[in-house]
Amino acid sequence: MTADINKRNVAVLGATGSVGLSTLDVIRQHPERFSVSGLGGWTNVARIATLSNEFRPKMIGVSDVEESSLHQALPSDLAKNIVPGSAGTERLAQQEAASIVVAGISGSAGLKPIFSALSSGKTVLIANKEPLVMCGELLKEVARKSNAVLLPVDSEHNAVFQCLSEDQQAGVSQSFGVTQGPDRSITKITLTASGGPFLRTPASDLKNVTKTEALRHPIWKMGEKITVDSATLMNKGLELIEACRLFDLPQHQVDVVVHPQSVIHALVHYLDGSVLAHLAQADMRIPIAHALSYPDRVDSGATALDIISISNLQFEAPDLDRFPCLSLARQAAEAGGAMPAVLNAANEVAVDAFLNEKIRFIDIPSLISEVMDKFLPKAPINLDEVLSVDQSARKIACKVLKKTFQS
Repeated sequence: MTADINKRNVAVLGATGSVGLSTLDVIRQHPERFSVSGLGGWTNVARIATLSNEFRPKMIGVSDVEESSLHQALPSDLAKNIVPGSAGTERLAQQEAASIVVAGISGSAGLKPIFSALSSGKTVLIANKEPLVMCGELLKEVARKSNAVLLPVDSEHNAVFQCLSEDQQAGVSQSFGVTQGPDRSITKITLTASGGPFLRTPASDLKNVTKTEALRHPIWKMGEKITVDSATLMNKGLELIEACRLFDLPQHQVDVVVHPQSVIHALVHYLDGSVLAHLAQADMRIPIAHALSYPDRVDSGATALDIISISNLQFEAPDLDRFPCLSLARQAAEAGGAMPAVLNAANEVAVDAFLNEKIRFIDIPSLISEVMDKFLPKAPINLDEVLSVDQSARKIACKVLKKTFQS
């Protein structure tokens, strides 16, 4: 049955990043289906201005610092639509004109805007995993109360979603997970990882890894922070926690395997022995197009997958000795409560320190582990408590960084 194809108004948060630009590329191909009602950037004034001139949104987000520069870069009829700062981004997420909000802001900075969008009953396409890691249950509770729809855009989670039955998809999108009611047919899900740039690097050489080497991902083109996370396998660890939240599964039912070709993005294992896999090119436009048009489908613009060319697919278990961040993520998922938020905050501090050449690549998991040891996994009960845990973990991480790694 074909859904109503009335034009959908979309607000894109993080419009100047890789997810935002991929989203706009899909929208650009289907002007009869989608329009851009809001664009949120932060400091990339030139790109925000270019995109605003093209899509002419009713709201344009930018940092307080860059508000004046953006005013000068835009014609007056668009400049009046600027909503600056964090408060402006939250207004953008609640924009009445938008039925869909694409949450593409990197890191924990996307948390408040997602809360705002879900509270307003929007269909939220969530591409940044950190908010679900930090407080997935709180986000789902807000979504249920407001009848918001939550759709995964992260390639692996979107792949899992596409391998579910219609009823299971409804459970996930309505923030109940896949196991509500009598359905216990899923035995586990498997997320795949490319293995990053250091898949074959000997452990003894990891201490000498440079920033430039860590940012050389073999498959995906992404921002610096997520690229380093992919190199440490923390990205897959965060995705593991995100999967637990989205699909309402315990961590032992979420497997991770290394698949260097990145053709199979996820697998869903069923009780009868069946395994459904999602195959696609490594192109973010594919999951974005799926979520934007759900439950229909539109052309993403991505190159079609040639199955003859992928006859040699490899799979292997991740090396947890060389990449302990994945184990730390499992520990955080098992502990629950505030521990995933602590893990995320400590990781953001550690990655920033590595990118600024204050610590070595192999120091990233050590710093995170030391911070996690200083917290108890008490569950935060509201957004303020989540943000308090986040700030406390960051402060402790900075102290550990200064005392242990820079003394």
